[in-house]
Amino acid sequence: MGVPCVRVAREDGEATRGRLAEAGLVDDGHDITVADGSLYIPVTDPAAVPEEFVVVEFDAPVREGQTMPADLLSFDPSYERIGETVIVDEDDPDRARELADAILESDLPVTTVLDRASKIKGTERVRDWDLLAGDDTEVLHREYGSEFLLDLAEVYFSPRLATERHRVVEKVRPGEHAFDMFAGVGPFVIPFARRGAVCVGTDINETAIDYLRENARRNGVADRVTAICGDVREVAGDYEGWADRVVMNLPHSADEFLETAVALAGDDCWLHYYDIQHEDDPYGPGERAIRAAAEPAYDVCVETRHTVRSYAPHEHNVVLDVHLTR
Repeated sequence: MGVPCVRVAREDGEATRGRLAEAGLVDDGHDITVADGSLYIPVTDPAAVPEEFVVVEFDAPVREGQTMPADLLSFDPSYERIGETVIVDEDDPDRARELADAILESDLPVTTVLDRASKIKGTERVRDWDLLAGDDTEVLHREYGSEFLLDLAEVYFSPRLATERHRVVEKVRPGEHAFDMFAGVGPFVIPFARRGAVCVGTDINETAIDYLRENARRNGVADRVTAICGDVREVAGDYEGWADRVVMNLPHSADEFLETAVALAGDDCWLHYYDIQHEDDPYGPGERAIRAAAEPAYDVCVETRHTVRSYAPHEHNVVLDVHLTR
């Protein structure tokens, strides 16, 4: 049975494996294999693999002596790993139970199995879960050298956005003032601070802010992170004109907060604006909204128009990297 693998030239293999391992994407249940002059590195989540790599289906052998869930089931299972937790999405409780039992019996290094029990809901963007195995819904996730403790039932978090977050993180320079308007548990704020930025993160979810503070401590950047629980529109007055970089990852309604983002912006500021739009015009609505909020006080230059992922049929999750110059 084929598994998703990154295919690279053999001479690039170790560097590529290192990058994938740093992102927590290497599938340790299958062997890295050489075939036809290329190296095939099995990955756990092909959607999170950086775009510059080629992902293919390849019949990578199961690591010798290891049993995988598929070996114990009569169907081809689908699941997602985050730390030592496996997430499944099964409507049939009997099938979910069978899959959970196979996951625990396999050699996957996991202790918890969760089944999605609802869609994301509410202003805090959380979902319900059925706990099929394990003690609770708290997980420890590692991503590009940072680690994040979080409770999947209490906060919003998507490991599939790791590559996009890393793309933005690599733009940050030491000494920057970075403001994340919807910070969650810190997947932007923490790596920004690790690169030397001074960061403020706000969120209306008190539990997320508690985890953000804990994650700042865990990653050794508590001295560079200010975490504030509250509506960013009520907090921004204390930071007018402060930010060199603003992150707006609230794609269904970020446009409602653009006036606040502009108020936060300093004389020279980068804005990372996330949106969900129809494929016919994925970038236009966001760009028009940004210009309406920022001009004429700022010159607006859209440097990057990028599709992060497909969100729904004919809808895309996109990002605009925008340079604002007063």
